[in-house]
Amino acid sequence: MEMEHFKTRHIGIKPEDLGNMLQTVGVSSVDELIDQTIPADIRLKKPLSLPKAQSEMEYAEEIGRIASANRVFTSYIGMGWYDTITPAAIYRNVFENPVWYTSYTPYQAEISQGRLEALLNFQTAVSELTGLPLANCSLLDEATAAAEAATMMYGLRSRDQVKNNTEILFVDQYIFPQTLGVLRTRMGMAGIEIEVGDYKCFDAEKKYFGAIVQYPNSNGNVEDYRSFVEKAHASDCKVAVAADLMSLVLLTPPGEWGADIAFGSSQRFGIPMFFGGPSAAFFATRDEYKRSMPGRIIGISKDVYGKDALRMALQTREQHIKREKATSNICTAQALLATMASFYAVYHGPEGLKKIAKRIHSVTSLVADELKELGFKQLNSSYFDTLKLQLPENITQGGVKDLAEMRNINLRYFDTGEIGISIDETTDGYRVHELLAVFAMAAGSSKVFMIDEMPEKITLKGDQLRTSDFLSHPNFNNYHSETELMRYIKRLERKDISLAHSMISLGSCTMKLNAASELLPLGHPGFQKIHPFAPEDQVQGYQEMIHELESMLAEITGFTATSLQPNSGAAGEFSGLLVIASYLKSIGQGHRKTVLIPASAHGTNPASAVQAGFNPVTVATDMKGNVDMEDLRKKVETHRDDLAAYMITYPSTHGIFEVEIREMCN
Repeated sequence: MEMEHFKTRHIGIKPEDLGNMLQTVGVSSVDELIDQTIPADIRLKKPLSLPKAQSEMEYAEEIGRIASANRVFTSYIGMGWYDTITPAAIYRNVFENPVWYTSYTPYQAEISQGRLEALLNFQTAVSELTGLPLANCSLLDEATAAAEAATMMYGLRSRDQVKNNTEILFVDQYIFPQTLGVLRTRMGMAGIEIEVGDYKCFDAEKKYFGAIVQYPNSNGNVEDYRSFVEKAHASDCKVAVAADLMSLVLLTPPGEWGADIAFGSSQRFGIPMFFGGPSAAFFATRDEYKRSMPGRIIGISKDVYGKDALRMALQTREQHIKREKATSNICTAQALLATMASFYAVYHGPEGLKKIAKRIHSVTSLVADELKELGFKQLNSSYFDTLKLQLPENITQGGVKDLAEMRNINLRYFDTGEIGISIDETTDGYRVHELLAVFAMAAGSSKVFMIDEMPEKITLKGDQLRTSDFLSHPNFNNYHSETELMRYIKRLERKDISLAHSMISLGSCTMKLNAASELLPLGHPGFQKIHPFAPEDQVQGYQEMIHELESMLAEITGFTATSLQPNSGAAGEFSGLLVIASYLKSIGQGHRKTVLIPASAHGTNPASAVQAGFNPVTVATDMKGNVDMEDLRKKVETHRDDLAAYMITYPSTHGIFEVEIREMCN
């Protein structure tokens, strides 16, 4: 007898259940059902060349081996990812709870009041920490949020700016490099020019439509952007700020010194690094810009009895309604991770967050003082959690790196020779001792660091420090014990319907059930505690998993290669369109800008096409959602000279496999 199959438990259909279902739809077998629903000429002609399916036990052993192949180092790399402490009450009651991870996009507000409240908590926390009145309920990640901010500022140009073709975006030189990379890609497709420079030398005469700065910046410095923002606004240039959410507990919020947009990652609010994701980005702006904002917004409304009720607000901005005229192709984004971050804010409350932020900053100050005594020059005039060190002439970066790796420590190594250290919530006395020992050895010092207590030491000055209150709502002040939080989470759960309660009769790209055996390995430190910029020899498990999955997906889809970089289906659409655009450009056909898209396609399709610099043209469909072949032929002929692509959702949003799909492609 063989081991029990994964699908037997995961899907749970018994032979007699299958027989009844087949009888109900009027067929005698699954093969007959496939014959009637999937066109014969698109079915595989030979079996897929894939590894043999594993039992759950075999999979658990294999995935555990892969996780153990990653080497867990203490990370001080920073650059947008930090080790953090996920409260066990949140990990067990939200992350591992199918009520939260199987619930559908809350289009039906009446069965979604629990998760809508959790997401409203997220928006409230973001709004109050950034000092801006309106926040959405998550974007995909910080880098793409930067691109959304740039696109939004571009769309908000004045009539004069549009008339004068004002198309330059200013980006400060000390933004995170991965963010700049994504901006270059996204803005290039939109025909927007990026100018990278020092914000202190900002030339308002150049007529920028927008500017983006980092706060604190990539080097860790806390800059005073007030005069810069005033100068930018005087020339009708809007300002977006990439902000560290934890730092805003102590620092003056961007909204209070004039920023138009604040965005960033909520990863520090209890979300593991996971080799770079996923974690929810945040996005906040001024009320007057709400109709140009990307992403979903949860609002307070009234039910039929006149009581307060929550729902998704201002949906007319979004792709499922506006399609090619939407403010963004963003769809579901990172709701589960935003929910976890919101409960982190609820659990700690304003005082708990202050304690965490002050401790991070105080440890950074202690490390800075000790390193100064050892002869290392700290280059930041002010900082929250990150130090940039200039090494003495007799000490090399490579020498420090070797000593650090001997103690399983990763630091940031600048191309110009400096070293970066970013402190986080997990940095305790032992870790400080180990960190300082590395630099003491490099300096030839025999000093022994006894770190028993770390006194509060705030080095930030005057108007750098936050004076405004935040998180004053009772939701952030009543649930600070595990029992109180658990009861609050359960109260919200009871307002929702998920796969833990019943079947959900909505279908979309988000309706996939993650089995418990698939989620359990995510608790392994070998997956959780890996920084995305960790050296390659430390991430062999991740590399093996990624390459194997890419290979299997290539076999399943019939393509030569695959990429796992896109963070959502909409991001995947955009990436695919970029490949098409790059290919056309490479063969001298870059003028082709028309993309044909059936009316039955998902709304992200036309929105992604616009984002990628194409012009979507709608192809008619019949009442059943099938593509009107005559209209397709007509549109192909009309746009013969500028046709770039045909973009189809398959099966369509009606659940239809188009019988004539090969003819469409040909």
